[in-house]
Amino acid sequence: MAKLSGDHEARVLRVGGQGDGVCQTVSGETAFAPFTLPDETVRIRAEGERAELLEVLQLSAERIEPICPHYFACGGCALQHWSHAPYLAWKQDKVVAALAREGLEGEMTAPFAAPPGSRRRLALHARKGEKGAVRLGYKERRSWSLVDIEVCPIADPRLVAAFPLLRRLASPFLEHPKSAPTLHVTLTATGLDVDITGVEAKSGGLSADARARAARVAAEGDLARVTMSGEMIYMARQPMVRLGPAAVALPPGGFLQAVPEAEDAMAAFAVEHMQGAKRIADLFCGSGAFTYRLAAIAPVLAADSDPLAIKALIAAAASAPGLKSITAEARDLFRRPMLSQDLKKIDAVLFDPPRAGAEMQSRQIAASKVPIVVAISCDPATFARDARILTDGGFQLGKVMVVDQFLWSPHVELAAVFTR
Repeated sequence: MAKLSGDHEARVLRVGGQGDGVCQTVSGETAFAPFTLPDETVRIRAEGERAELLEVLQLSAERIEPICPHYFACGGCALQHWSHAPYLAWKQDKVVAALAREGLEGEMTAPFAAPPGSRRRLALHARKGEKGAVRLGYKERRSWSLVDIEVCPIADPRLVAAFPLLRRLASPFLEHPKSAPTLHVTLTATGLDVDITGVEAKSGGLSADARARAARVAAEGDLARVTMSGEMIYMARQPMVRLGPAAVALPPGGFLQAVPEAEDAMAAFAVEHMQGAKRIADLFCGSGAFTYRLAAIAPVLAADSDPLAIKALIAAAASAPGLKSITAEARDLFRRPMLSQDLKKIDAVLFDPPRAGAEMQSRQIAASKVPIVVAISCDPATFARDARILTDGGFQLGKVMVVDQFLWSPHVELAAVFTR
């Protein structure tokens, strides 16, 4: 790709993988520019392979007005300016293309799209502002600078309503000049759970006075819990989340699917394709987003590397009604995957790994006799790699459902089924 510099008029060929338009000048040089759409004519200012949009000379019929006042500055969303149908089709095409690169093709079903205002967890950055004020928001596009936000259309309105309180809560954690706190905020059934990372620790960590001030703000705001990298600062009550039929005590900083409706859609997909199973393995299970629903079908063997998540899963399973037995263990499935012989009595496997995928675990599943596998993925490229391993081992890729959990971002998730 030739490198550009300066101002140019260009035609937008397509939207690239990260949501920026691929712009081509009259001379055939290309650059990526944000906020552009296919078939538009634009004026850009290029610097290497990246460009900034100066003006849209010819608008696409698919262009719409963004709904967020922070949109063009904030780096949280990339595609609010694109109509819903072509935007969603672009996400599905990303999965199709990733599979095609591995020589695979699945049966693409209707995608799931998260609605606005549905995110139950956010990561908000805090920085010192002028005259002691606290700035709270997201990072700018391709920058460490912060956009101080007042509204966020992807977030549950109850999270947005808490922004003033969260600014006050962040203040004590800015005690050290090198601290750059991130507030990981989760909306639970019993209130807001906040885990704060990025606090300078080498100088002795947070002072007793700062801890006390944070606890006072948390109490005044009726927060459920505040932790600092998992260390307790304040707790009024245990943060609880509903995962299928189970009420789960969320571990500090514990993983949780961002949108409850997306979790439900992926769980329903798994349950549909595992009906009739006699024993199920749920790998990379976390606190049990899918475990409890699968245990309504058959006994479940669950495994995850996080011991706190496994502890929460076991505790919740003990009181969840109408479930078959759940056996859970803390196990690093990257270093110590479930071996093919461990899966001898398993006739259905679900795996939901982090972005890196599950290469070693997929090899063991491929070597086993398991007849049905459901894969949940947050990265089409690593999913396609793992899917190739499974198909080389005798599986056939069936239905694939794209899940747009992270609305207006280039991020794509999916659920897929494999059968022998």
